[in-house]
Amino acid sequence: MSDKSGIEWTDATWNPVVGCSVVSPGCTNCYAMKFAGRVLDKEASPALHYHGTTKTVNSHIVWTGKVAMAPDHILLQPLKWKRPRKIFVNSMGDLFHESVPDDWIDKVFAVMALCPQHTFQVLTKRSKRMREYCSSALGSRVSQQASNILLDMDYDSKNLRWARAFDLREISKWPLFNVWLGVSAEDQTRANERIPDLLATPAAVRFVSAEPLLGPIDFASIKNNIDKRIHNPYASSDFIDITVCRHINAIKGLQNEGALATQYTAKLDWIIVGGESGQGARPIHPDWARSIRDQCEAAGTAFFFKQWGEWAPCSYDHYQARSRSQSKIKDSLYIDINGKHIESEKWREPGFAGFHRFTKKYSGNLLDNKTHTQFPEVQ
Repeated sequence: MSDKSGIEWTDATWNPVVGCSVVSPGCTNCYAMKFAGRVLDKEASPALHYHGTTKTVNSHIVWTGKVAMAPDHILLQPLKWKRPRKIFVNSMGDLFHESVPDDWIDKVFAVMALCPQHTFQVLTKRSKRMREYCSSALGSRVSQQASNILLDMDYDSKNLRWARAFDLREISKWPLFNVWLGVSAEDQTRANERIPDLLATPAAVRFVSAEPLLGPIDFASIKNNIDKRIHNPYASSDFIDITVCRHINAIKGLQNEGALATQYTAKLDWIIVGGESGQGARPIHPDWARSIRDQCEAAGTAFFFKQWGEWAPCSYDHYQARSRSQSKIKDSLYIDINGKHIESEKWREPGFAGFHRFTKKYSGNLLDNKTHTQFPEVQ
């Protein structure tokens, strides 16, 4: 947990649940997995709840699949942060991991509901679990957990007045206005699997983190797949904006059809793109990033290019200028449009790309010599 974060698209991180397991290629070089394995090595570490969440296999730190709820001083930390901020939820795990009980998730949502001054950014690879959880009747459960939190906390007179003034009925309104829900999608396969679930999940803001981006993603094909699955006669022409009616039950799994009597519009509000950093990092082809940038521009969707990561395109002079000398280049490699390594002499041909390994510090975040740091507009 940190009140200040080096992650460019958030202000702070909060980890009410820790621990995870590898589910797709984007997990291979997970920084959280490596960090969790080191945190207990520190003398007198206060993070004892990380115990057992990782193990060492062939000198590599990997998740064990064990998850743990953080102690109350961490769980309730956002209540003590008065200044509004964007908070990335569970940078050290996945809130919707299959081993996380529903009542743990209820507690996390209760804390978020009690902090309307903050914006919470929840990111998951378990899109189906997220959809199923957020599509159930949550208002009463989360409201009860919030009530329990208020009763259990040791209030001073100032906080007690605040607690009495808090209207728990607001929590029953779903989805929570200050919670953004997102899925990680590192390639087309994972985008096809997870984005339909995201679009079927009630949320104030929906976003996709394509980091590390490991291949091209065509959002139009995802939209077409959704149309076929739900036989939707109301689909809009916008590939990233899906309008549906009762037919969304086929992927949403709702029991209460009355809740879908009117048209339901599901939209991707924000897409984050970034490359990997650290040991074993894989490069991101510039054309993959450009394509998503252009798709977002056409759809009016906010686009955030976070970083190149370990590898920067070697055709960009500014990287060499920023590194001050060629001595900063640690290595070079070349890939085709599918990410497959190729011989160096082909990298200048269309569809190919060459890279210098500078590390994240020197690679920067310029895409075609421009920064792209848009955030979604919240209604």
